[in-house]
Formats: sequence, structure tokens, C-alpha cells
Amino acid sequence: MSTQNTRPRRATGGTAVRRGVTVVAATAAALAVWGLAVVVAGVDLSVRTGATVQQVGAGAVAVASLAAALAAWALLALLERFLRRPRRVWTGIAVAVGAVSLLGPLGAVNTAALVVLVALHLVVAVVLVAGLAPSAGTRG
Repeated sequence: MSTQNTRPRRATGGTAVRRGVTVVAATAAALAVWGLAVVVAGVDLSVRTGATVQQVGAGAVAVASLAAALAAWALLALLERFLRRPRRVWTGIAVAVGAVSLLGPLGAVNTAALVVLVALHLVVAVVLVAGLAPSAGTRG
């Protein structure tokens, strides 16, 4: 006789801590890339938005990476409520969103800025997938 649990596995305290650390790590990694590029290497990190050119500052990097990380966590939590095996679906969505986000750096004003912006997007995506995917629960 099988005694399989059919309730969704809820995030435990350890899972929440891991996810919180991942959110902080993604933001910190993005800020580290920004700091190395802008502060250390002196890259002019500017993007064209329509007719205007805007500098990409540390605040914008922190807010964007934090928002992406929190959205990734929220999506994973939502998928865990409704899907039997949310990890594969979440990872597919995360990779797709990461790929689409690479269109954003196309507004860079020079090649160095383009490289740095692509690196920012990639480092956040890699940290989020590496940190959040393994924490995905299953419904059994």
C-alpha cells in the first residue's frame, strides 16, 4: 500500500534562506561587475533610449537585478504550488527570460558598454538559475 504524500512541498526555512542568499548574491554579483567595469576599468556605461542617452549607475543595476531576482523567486514559488515538478518549467522560463533580456544591451552606445551590459545580464541569470533551480520543491 502506497503512502504517497500528495500535498505540495512547502519551502522550508533552509529553502527560504538559500533563496534569500541567491537574491543577494545575484545583486552583489551584478554590482561587482558594474564596479569592475565602471569604477576600475573606466567604461562609459551608457545606453540610448530613444533620442536620449542615459548613464547606467550602480542604483539602476542594484534595483534591476534585485527586481529580477525577486520575480524569479516569486515565479518559482507560484510554480511549486501548481506543478508537480516545477524545476524544469522554471528553468526553461528563466533561460528564455535571460535570453530575451539580452536584447536590452543592444542600446549600448559603444562596444565596451555592450560587453559590460551583456555580462551584467548573464551574471544575474547564471546566479539565479544556479541558486534557485536546485531549491525547487516537488509535489509527490
